[in-house]
Amino acid sequence: MWGSKKIASVSGGTTLISHETVVIGELHFSGNLDVEGLVQGNIIASSDKDALLRIVGKGRVEGDIRVPYAIINGAVQGNVYSTKILELASKSRVQGNVYYTQVEMAAGSQVNGCLTRMADTDLTAETSGTGAELAEARENSPQKMDLTTKVD
Repeated sequence: MWGSKKIASVSGGTTLISHETVVIGELHFSGNLDVEGLVQGNIIASSDKDALLRIVGKGRVEGDIRVPYAIINGAVQGNVYSTKILELASKSRVQGNVYYTQVEMAAGSQVNGCLTRMADTDLTAETSGTGAELAEARENSPQKMDLTTKVD
């Protein structure tokens, strides 16, 4: 699983937020974004292109994440919305709800919130909809689990 070639990278440039860097505010990107530092705000991928977010090492995000592809091996305090593939590595710690179409969890990963599998159409509403659309998508979700878990 971990280190698989499923989402090694996407086309486009790579942006690095290094380990001693703090970004405050909403961050919009395309291509690849590697977070080794701290982002205090939402991370949003461009909707017209594939994008990959990697949170590595001691990387941390305090805000919501809305991306097609994500590899998390750091900490997230906020909701994660992944429209394609989400990989939670052994050192991942998510404090919030996770909405996904496909997820892989390694031994040692932690999610403290709900895991909700969404159809592509539901996830589009989740990532770009209004509050009413979000509530309806959540209510109609067929595979929702409340969990606080550590995979060992």
